[in-house]
Amino acid sequence: MTETLDIKVTKAEQTRLTVTDFSELPFGKVFTDHMFLCDYEDGVWKNPRVVPYGPIPMSPAISALHYGQAIFEGIKAYRLPDGKISIFRADKNFLRFNKSARRMAMAEVPEEIFMQGMAALINVDEKWVPNQEDYALYIRPVMYATDPYLGVRPSDSYTFAVLTTPTGKYYNKALRVKVETEFTRADDGGVGYAKTAGNYARSLYPFEVARKEGFDQLIWTDAQTHEFIEEAGTANLMFVIDGKLVTPAIRTTVLDGVTRDTIIQLAKAAGVEVEERRLSVKEIIEGIENGKLTEAFAAGTAATVTHIGEIGYEGKTYTLTDVSTRTVSNGIAKKLNDIKYGLAPDTFGWNWVIS
Repeated sequence: MTETLDIKVTKAEQTRLTVTDFSELPFGKVFTDHMFLCDYEDGVWKNPRVVPYGPIPMSPAISALHYGQAIFEGIKAYRLPDGKISIFRADKNFLRFNKSARRMAMAEVPEEIFMQGMAALINVDEKWVPNQEDYALYIRPVMYATDPYLGVRPSDSYTFAVLTTPTGKYYNKALRVKVETEFTRADDGGVGYAKTAGNYARSLYPFEVARKEGFDQLIWTDAQTHEFIEEAGTANLMFVIDGKLVTPAIRTTVLDGVTRDTIIQLAKAAGVEVEERRLSVKEIIEGIENGKLTEAFAAGTAATVTHIGEIGYEGKTYTLTDVSTRTVSNGIAKKLNDIKYGLAPDTFGWNWVIS
């Protein structure tokens, strides 16, 4: 970061802390008292500010609504044992945010705006950061195009915003997932590696179909053949096969997940062999049947490490090993949580302590 921003802070007249039940925090529904905003106009980022959380005035003609120029990230802040607050791997999310911006022909956000904006917002709303086990403050940086112009071209103006929401566990059970062989999440040469709104919009209908069939999430396969594993719903996928941690390699259709990268580094540090490669549905099913595949889980910021209990494929359900016996994923998940909550030394330098 090259400079210290002058961030204007306007406090909310009242806090919602007193009417918020921190034992019941459905993901993404309870927001803190404030938000951070910054505008891009005439080629310059300007007016960084923390303001009361609430509606944002906009023209119904803005480019984001009509042409889909909208990107976001997911980050978490944690309460450490000494009461301080740490944001986990924010630098990695910053780099990926601008990677998404470049792919969507949007203005890139300077590091000082991204990082100092988050810190300023959390410092104002620091009482919203939970101190319970398995709880965190979820941070949602988002940028959207604001040109009030019905023309198919990149917008000249943008708003960068940061929202925060306290949250507990995303899932409370092992997932029942379906291998999707009709619909696709991403295509070669497309925007699958960007965290852009349209990627998630195209996943909603297939997910609703799967949910009605009794599944919690989808396993996406490649668009061309549907033979190769790509992602799980909104997270990366990982398997333990013959004692090795195996995950689909990063490509233009697979998101470069921050939690994915974190788990890979932790696995290697623990002496677990890691393979990043193309992984076929056939290999997964055969691995379950012959006992070589012993663990499967989704990895993402919101869900962290979420075990997969059953996989549905072509009308048949395949049951995996009991969660309690999964030594690799459980061991990595514990190490990851201990680092994030300040219960173990952060030898990787992932925690950014802001207060």
